[in-house]
Amino acid sequence: MVKVGFIGAGNMALALIKAIKKAGLAGSIYASDVNESRLRLVRDEAKVNITPYNKVVLNESDVIFLAVKPQDIDNVLDEIKDTKKLVISIAAGITLGHLESKLKNAKVVRVMPNTPCLVGEMAAGFALGSKVEDEDIKVVEELLNSAGRAFLLKEKMLDAVTGLSGSGPAFIAYLIQCLIDAGVGQGLSKDIAAELAERTALGTAKLLIENGLSPKELIKMVASPGGTTIAGLEVLLKSNVKDVLERTIAAATTRSKELGKRK
Repeated sequence: MVKVGFIGAGNMALALIKAIKKAGLAGSIYASDVNESRLRLVRDEAKVNITPYNKVVLNESDVIFLAVKPQDIDNVLDEIKDTKKLVISIAAGITLGHLESKLKNAKVVRVMPNTPCLVGEMAAGFALGSKVEDEDIKVVEELLNSAGRAFLLKEKMLDAVTGLSGSGPAFIAYLIQCLIDAGVGQGLSKDIAAELAERTALGTAKLLIENGLSPKELIKMVASPGGTTIAGLEVLLKSNVKDVLERTIAAATTRSKELGKRK
């Protein structure tokens, strides 16, 4: 088993640490962070090794996750610039080109995760640097898939991943809030409307995934001719919700491209 290290111990790092440990994929796990209280929390919750020193993580690991804020990335890259190890960056907007310009000998991977990683349901895309080998890809896939599902893509596709699954939880949460408000408008209490909407969203996603259904197939299952679902769908179709969502994802994707040009 590989030895895994995390430079940066925020919420996303902790979620990945827990998933990797639960899956039994790491011989050891080390984490570093500038925030001592955060490190203690990670140690207590995940039962892993902690250190305030990034070099300790580097020396004790085969695979290093960079889980620091984008504005802090260059300081970390300068500190580990001579490494030849597998380095997986989840720092938003930091390109492979920038990572490889700093880590000239490392095998670099860039990942676009999303916040459902915090509950083990990550939907991510990852792209490979020029020195990554086939055996490295298997390691990356195993580690990332322990927290959900990750797809190997060309780096240029990570902006679309950002627009769809990176920003997507906020868009879906907005739609759920709309359902809650609509339920309240029809006389339900806020608490009951919230649980009905949230569980409907969760159950729908599980139905699609676990039964291998397409959205169109599920719509047919629910929508009886002349019934309540058809009445509601007619309003949705006339409202052109599809176009609104397409423009929403496009706007988020475009912004991701703009931010990516900075690094």
